[in-house]
Amino acid sequence: MAQGTGSINSDYKDWEWSADAGERARLLQSPSVETVPKSGESQGNGLGATSALGAVFIVVNAALGAGLLNFPAAFSMAGGVAAGIALQMCMLIFIIGGLVILAYCSQASNERTYQEVVWAVCGKVPGILCEVAIAVYTFGTCIAFLIIIGDQEDKIIAALVTEPEEAGSSRWYMDRKFTISITAFLLILPLSIPKEIGFQKYASSLSVIGTWYVTAVIIIKYIWPDKELMPVEIPTSPSTWTAIFNAMPTICFGFQCHVSSVPVFNSMKQPEVKTWGVVVTAAMVIALFVYTGTGVCGFLTFGAGVEQDVLLSYPSNDIPVALARAFIILCVLTSYPILHFCGRAVLEGLWLRYTGVTVEEDVVRERRRRLLQTISWFLLTLLLALFIPDIGKVISVIGGLAACFIFVFPGLCLIQTKLSEIQETRAISWWAQVSYGVFMVTLGAFIFGQTTANAIFVDLTA
Repeated sequence: MAQGTGSINSDYKDWEWSADAGERARLLQSPSVETVPKSGESQGNGLGATSALGAVFIVVNAALGAGLLNFPAAFSMAGGVAAGIALQMCMLIFIIGGLVILAYCSQASNERTYQEVVWAVCGKVPGILCEVAIAVYTFGTCIAFLIIIGDQEDKIIAALVTEPEEAGSSRWYMDRKFTISITAFLLILPLSIPKEIGFQKYASSLSVIGTWYVTAVIIIKYIWPDKELMPVEIPTSPSTWTAIFNAMPTICFGFQCHVSSVPVFNSMKQPEVKTWGVVVTAAMVIALFVYTGTGVCGFLTFGAGVEQDVLLSYPSNDIPVALARAFIILCVLTSYPILHFCGRAVLEGLWLRYTGVTVEEDVVRERRRRLLQTISWFLLTLLLALFIPDIGKVISVIGGLAACFIFVFPGLCLIQTKLSEIQETRAISWWAQVSYGVFMVTLGAFIFGQTTANAIFVDLTA
């Protein structure tokens, strides 16, 4: 993408953006990413510490996660293997394009995080909407994580407790609401309160190990299936022409690493857009193989009867699957505080910008506010997780928001960056890039609107 001379939207400065608020916003970055401070001297001089190969693995880190549990159900909704793979391949083109656009706009605006790029390039209103969307997305993902914990603990407890129960009775310590609550209060809440989360680097590595192991188990169980694992029915086409769109939220949720991508790009030794294009293409291909392997093998193992969380379809007493459940629980336990930390950082940045108070002037109130934010966030996510037992309902909502991060905001950034260029004549490539940006915004808005409307309709008719 050719970069002309021009200035990026100056609305970014309209709302008293303080240095402290900027530092708060810069907390929202990918685990295992170390960036140098933003300055005129350091930008573009190759002072980052991450190699291109390292950036590939960090992006894969950011993309892979607990969302893969929903991919077999997404293939079922899409209408089979061919439709699921075709949908992934089509969307992957725009997913990679969005990542390249963000790097391009990061260089043009000299900003180092996703929300700062949107603020600088698109102005105040899109910047605020972006930060609110990040907060809602991280909040919804935390709810999904708690539901996943409940799903896996149900199966693990069922395997451990072998004594027969009386008809219609249920032991209090096996109740789903109790197990989720006790796990959350004892393990998640203490990890969410601290101001900093230094363990995030180790958590990201643990998450990758867990997701690869889950994928391997699902593939092996398909190749060498147990006798009791028989698919009910294997669809080969979508039930209706609109059914294929129901798989889009899962794909967006799975491949959404765009919020973390800008800090990764700026942490590279040589942050160049062409090199970044190779990095994200390689990373997305790796993620594609993982998600496709999980989706295809999980779907073919259970057919249309596959659960929204594929691990729930396997018997409780299967040892390799039980280990996969333990891995997922461990990954989610460490990922929840990271997602909460990111959401809290955005809320804190919004608060500091709105009040105009510096961190040094607000130390005491910051501690109280952080404690109040953490406890409120924790209790709300826990309460919603206890009464929303289906992870698919949560993903259908936050998957639409993920489409905004993948399509809408990068498309807006590309349009605004190209419009800000001062050129005597606008070449065909300029018009092509603006048109591409318009198409991305339109596609993202369609996915967000369709999936959100469908989620609301399903909830109302359930």
